[in-house]
Amino acid sequence: MYQRILVALDHSPARQLLVQKAIAMAQALEADLMLVHVLSAYDEASPGLPVKAYHVYYPIVDSVAWDTYQKRWQAYEKEGLDELRALAEEAALLDVNAEFAQPVGDPGRVICDIAASWQADLIMVGNRGRTGLSEFLLGSVSNYVMHHARCSVLVAHDATTKAKKPQTDEKAAANP
Repeated sequence: MYQRILVALDHSPARQLLVQKAIAMAQALEADLMLVHVLSAYDEASPGLPVKAYHVYYPIVDSVAWDTYQKRWQAYEKEGLDELRALAEEAALLDVNAEFAQPVGDPGRVICDIAASWQADLIMVGNRGRTGLSEFLLGSVSNYVMHHARCSVLVAHDATTKAKKPQTDEKAAANP
């Protein structure tokens, strides 16, 4: 069965549920976990992309803005590593061997690359419930992973997201 499970994590509300499911599955299968959080400028907790001020008369502003951005990015990176370390320790307390990684890049591609190099049997990924225009503009990591991974992919849906979706569709139908 599955012996190496990669768990792709972000900062969505469903993160804790995904971790709980992954640990439970790893316990049941006596599998190893690889916890992965990809640092991306598009993550909710990210400081975003650096903005260059281009002040001709005040070049010091560019320097200050860049320094501020770097400090915010380092804090974002440290927070992610601290969270991954805590999750790995939580898994270890439940007798699950867990590693973690926090690379930088495009989440879908990086997840597939790490899964291939780590020789994962299964990738577990959450789903934010994006559809339509928001999925087109922002993309869907889970969709990318499902179509590009070399191993099986389990998409864990958040029950609260699924419960909200029909309600939104009903409102849209009632207000054409």
